[in-house]
Amino acid sequence: MIVIPGNGSATSERRGPTFTGEVWAAPVLPGVDGVTVATIFFTPGARTFWHHHEHGQLLQVLAGSGFVCPYGEKPHPLRAGDTVWVPPGERHWHGAAPGSFLTHTAVSLGATTWLDEVSDADYASSDTPK
Repeated sequence: MIVIPGNGSATSERRGPTFTGEVWAAPVLPGVDGVTVATIFFTPGARTFWHHHEHGQLLQVLAGSGFVCPYGEKPHPLRAGDTVWVPPGERHWHGAAPGSFLTHTAVSLGATTWLDEVSDADYASSDTPK
């Protein structure tokens, strides 16, 4: 068992190079038994590159609005309170809407494979959540 104190002692760090825009992450559980948990803050328009997870990923949206997009599909809007399950091996991206920040907790299971950048054209196909 590992107990992580909830005293806000985790330091946020700026993320790159697998993100477009400014993204900050605060580790909650960094890489224990193949599980990584972090709270991620995306500035408006910031997003991940295309990627997939060996055993899947769970996203819990805490604040703001944005999108999650499985490869070959139209982006799905995200709002505070939404929960997303991304199945193992599913290529996807997620991030903030153009006019909003997005904060979510990401539970990544197994290895993450990073792929190419999400093009501005693919991102622009998103409908901004109201």
